[in-house]
Amino acid sequence: MKAPDMTPPPIIPREKLRFGLDGDIPRFWLDGDPFKTRYFDAMSTLFPIGERFFITCVRDYKDRITDKKVLADIRDFTRQEGQHSMVHTAYNDRLQAQGIRVDRILSGQEKRLFGIIRKHFSREFTLGITAAAEHITAIMADCFVERREILAGADERIRAVYIWHAMEEMEHKAVAYDVMQNVARVSYFKRIGAMLMVTALFPYHVFKIMSHMLKVDGFTRGQRARIWAKGLWWLYGPKGMLTPLAGQYFAYLKPGFHPWEQAVVPSYEHWNTVLRDTGDPIAAGNALAAVA
Repeated sequence: MKAPDMTPPPIIPREKLRFGLDGDIPRFWLDGDPFKTRYFDAMSTLFPIGERFFITCVRDYKDRITDKKVLADIRDFTRQEGQHSMVHTAYNDRLQAQGIRVDRILSGQEKRLFGIIRKHFSREFTLGITAAAEHITAIMADCFVERREILAGADERIRAVYIWHAMEEMEHKAVAYDVMQNVARVSYFKRIGAMLMVTALFPYHVFKIMSHMLKVDGFTRGQRARIWAKGLWWLYGPKGMLTPLAGQYFAYLKPGFHPWEQAVVPSYEHWNTVLRDTGDPIAAGNALAAVA
């Protein structure tokens, strides 16, 4: 068996991509399933301000860095995260039109990240939060990309957004981590504390937003209970979407961990080639779905 390639790929800012998010995307665009759809929708509402938080926390240390390669990586990381924010803002505009209180969700996240966490925690800890969140979003690629059955029944436009986002997260997954370790010199215990905070707060807020969304969708209390029971099994059951990521998640807790111990997914090169040749992220996403 060929050993996985641990060589970091270049960080490639892909700008002005067109996903067609203003089109006729079904309300429940993933398998016609409210829970699956709203899980991804809820995550999308957290990305725009979250990406700005990550950029800010890494830039706290930019003036301490003289290595040109590291500075270039931070620049390209920033450009990628900026594009993610822009695309997910367009995504979230769809949700606002459905009656979801995206404005209130964004206001709450702004207060939490910038009004509380940035105000009351050290810069080292907030960088630790960024590195932890980047690790979690990077390993999501194994869910959304390599386990292609997860998004097989998705609208091709939304699928393209999440595959593109996951692939770029893999490309820059070590940027915040390296600044944290090599520049900020964040302690092991502070790094792990930040990961535990992210581990607790991220699903809490996703589920809270989903609860709001399912109420807006008009489901009764009994219907919502059944949706949650089935959906949580889909997420956390023995064959759940997130269950296979346990090993990659816990690897972060090792004292000597580095993100590039985990290779990019095997389909990265194919996706990247199709996107480079066509300029079409939907075609690139469909190319992976076609060989599932």
